[in-house]
Amino acid sequence: MSQREGSLDPKADSSISLLPHLEAKIRQTHSLAHLLTKYAEQLFQEYVQHQGDPFGLPGFSPPRLPVAGLSAPAPSHAGLPAPEQLRLDAAALDALPPLLDIVRRRQAELNPRAPRLLRRLEDAGRQARALGAAVEAVLAALGVPARGPPPEPPPAAAAAAAAASASSTGVFPAKVLGFRVCGLYREWVSRTEGDLSQLVPGGSA
Repeated sequence: MSQREGSLDPKADSSISLLPHLEAKIRQTHSLAHLLTKYAEQLFQEYVQHQGDPFGLPGFSPPRLPVAGLSAPAPSHAGLPAPEQLRLDAAALDALPPLLDIVRRRQAELNPRAPRLLRRLEDAGRQARALGAAVEAVLAALGVPARGPPPEPPPAAAAAAAAASASSTGVFPAKVLGFRVCGLYREWVSRTEGDLSQLVPGGSA
């Protein structure tokens, strides 16, 4: 792979021309992220709908409890080089499936008669894996290592800690955890779509 392709940064050089196979891969991944952004919004709205008051009340803002192993995109994310943005996107997408599964299992206890919500949560885990794998494939095609330093704690350990916390807390904290995880899923999928749009010819700069 050429140095020119491997160092692709549209912020630094908008004149770079993508190879056809690379352009196709980026477009496909961006299309997937765009589709999943819509699904993530639907999941969030469905989740809120089944939690009851005060979650559905206008202006309700639950405490921003930390989620083990995952945080929202940092304000500085937008200023990073495109490959670093995608690395962070891939890491977040990798952390989401076990967290979404924890939420699904807790909701199966709290809302057993909400099969569509449970199905959406299950689908979201698979979708996050698929998008994460697609982003890593884009990074590989760009000649950029997909994995940075291992996160602290690792996703499996973080998910185990979140599961223990969810099972030991009351109903309201468990609902807040699900609210946060669904919100983070929505934020990271949307952020991934935005980051990929910089690499799509004719997309945002």
